Amino acid sequence: MCVQAIIPFKPVNPKTRLSCILTQPEREQFARVMLDDVISAVTGAGCKPYILSTHPFSCDDAETVVKDMGLNEALNACLSALHHPMLIIMADLPLVTVDAVSRLLHTAADVGIVPGRGGGTNSLYIKNPQLFHVDFYGASFRDHVNIARAAGMSIEVIDSFRLHTDVDEKEDLVEILLHGEGKSREFLMELGFALSIEKGRVGIQRNSHK
Repeated sequence: MCVQAIIPFKPVNPKTRLSCILTQPEREQFARVMLDDVISAVTGAGCKPYILSTHPFSCDDAETVVKDMGLNEALNACLSALHHPMLIIMADLPLVTVDAVSRLLHTAADVGIVPGRGGGTNSLYIKNPQLFHVDFYGASFRDHVNIARAAGMSIEVIDSFRLHTDVDEKEDLVEILLHGEGKSREFLMELGFALSIEKGRVGIQRNSHK
């Protein structure tokens, strides 16, 4: 059975914390290429991608649904309507690969959880969606573990660098240039971004095009 992969996406004015180095049009294009990398990975792993968008958005490689409600409300509406396994994966995971997604999908547990930094959740694989509900924002990783346990569902925490690494800050772009294999890395390089050494640590700089 083909697993539905729900990808929440904000196409308008995303990633505002990158405003220090990217214009709004650049941030919107960057969000789209990161989404492309995620779609490529989930499709390669055998999933059918669905974009859960905050605004009208067209994508050739995935069906788009616009929900005029909060993230939790929109995702829980999807969960309650499904009777087969479902993957929820964030759109800002530019290092994701087919192998990383496949590893999550092959969990023996009822729920596979990939934690994000700072207590967040980057991805969830739920075998019986109607027994589960999401609670993103705040310490969502802890909340999702507790939700699964309260429903009597077994849990596996997936330790994956490629699914753990999301992008919010300028410093996060370093990981894309170091480890990226997809469109996100190509996009940053086309904009003139390169690695630099700042006080003995790897940083990032933007070179002006001639």
